[in-house]
Amino acid sequence: MSLLGAAAFAIAVTCLALTACAPSVRRDQRTPRASVRASVLRRVRDRRDATAAGRRSLEVLQATHAALRSGLPLAPALRLALERTPFTPADPFQRALRAFELNVPLDRALRDAAREVTDRRITLALDALALIAAEQLPAARAAPVVASVGDRLAFDARLAEEIRARTSGVRAQIVLLALLVPALAVYIVLTLPGLGATLTSPLGIFVLVPCAILFEAAGILASRAIARDLDR
Repeated sequence: MSLLGAAAFAIAVTCLALTACAPSVRRDQRTPRASVRASVLRRVRDRRDATAAGRRSLEVLQATHAALRSGLPLAPALRLALERTPFTPADPFQRALRAFELNVPLDRALRDAAREVTDRRITLALDALALIAAEQLPAARAAPVVASVGDRLAFDARLAEEIRARTSGVRAQIVLLALLVPALAVYIVLTLPGLGATLTSPLGIFVLVPCAILFEAAGILASRAIARDLDR
């Protein structure tokens, strides 16, 4: 009896220990998921901020051009332009101005900011401003340079809008096909039992179905990447 009591006591202690450790194990299992979710959200937010900054570069150049035409030097003109346009996080123009306020030469600050971005519109705008700062052009000569770059960005924006308008039907068809193909696959499986047996076999589970999902996801991601590149 004493042996049975000791065994029962040991089992009870083990169960209590496992119960106490279970929440921490689940918490540890949720930690990788939470980190992955946070990483994905951070990347989406950074991409959205970068896109907003790219679209804002034209507004910054137009406001800088107006300030230069009024006779302001480049640094005050850029600061005034940033005050007149909506603020976006991680703005390369703001970073360049902050570096300039920390006694970094303006041309080097602008070039450093241009190297940190991947958007062609922002790079073009920052390189033009860096050239003006390096050459120390007066406001009367800097204004036409900024105006020419602003015209180039405005033309690119109008061209991208026209391309998006003409390809909107194609993108809608891609989405429709992405939804239609799985529906057709389910219909064929239901009407052809032999195909259903093939898909439920090891060949279908480990080869055919994963390949179909991979190709479907690749087509959707490729279409989204093309549409996103038009905004740059």
